[in-house]
Amino acid sequence: MILYDAHNHLQDDRLARHREQILNDCQSTGVAKMVVNGTHEADWPLVLELSRRRDQVIPSFGYHPWYLKRHTAKWKDALNHHLDQAPHAVGEIGLDRWMKDHDPALQEEMFVAQLEIASERNLPTSIHCLKASGRLLELLQAGPVPARGFLLHSYNGSAEMIPRFEQLGAYFSISGYFAHERKEKHVEILKQIPIERLLIETDAPDMLPPNRLVSHPVEGGLNHPANLRSVYEFAATIFELPIEEFTHLIARNFQRLFLP
Repeated sequence: MILYDAHNHLQDDRLARHREQILNDCQSTGVAKMVVNGTHEADWPLVLELSRRRDQVIPSFGYHPWYLKRHTAKWKDALNHHLDQAPHAVGEIGLDRWMKDHDPALQEEMFVAQLEIASERNLPTSIHCLKASGRLLELLQAGPVPARGFLLHSYNGSAEMIPRFEQLGAYFSISGYFAHERKEKHVEILKQIPIERLLIETDAPDMLPPNRLVSHPVEGGLNHPANLRSVYEFAATIFELPIEEFTHLIARNFQRLFLP
């Protein structure tokens, strides 16, 4: 099977010791491409470097809402510089009302600014959203949004919001986190995602699935990107499709959003 990881953080320091082995493991388990999402100015250079070293890596650059207070006065220049070097994707950006001591005004200001950059360049955009789906929808409706679409990664919103986001160009990804028994109710929501708008992700090193296929060399409760196959198998059962057919559908969706 040829697999596509729509969202991970291979540049994360927690994976540093084993990064090359991780990439080899991914190749041996069929992971053809992975979107590696930067989270702040300091890690964008490593994301760029990884993309130059390995064809598997699709680089994405953005300011995650958890790290906005780290931004410098020249953050936009830095973002545009990296996108000039590798014009593939913007992300991870977004809104997070769950995090402690969040600054709603700063989140919205930087989210909108990054969305505008993505729209001007027509680049796919990976969006993080926690406890802010209504406001996110309002900001997306106000636009602009990239014509080629955007990803609501590890979608955790309501079923009612799915068609409203879809009308604006949304894709929705499922992570292995939803395979845990405590997430059974949310699985019913995930079934409402249109299959042509579905993607699969690991969000490694986080979102460890319960039935992981790979543990070595990543330990200590961290998610290995090569666990992607187990997420595919979980999601295929949700949509009641044979794994081969499901894999082909996801490949088309991924290529439509992330590949030229």
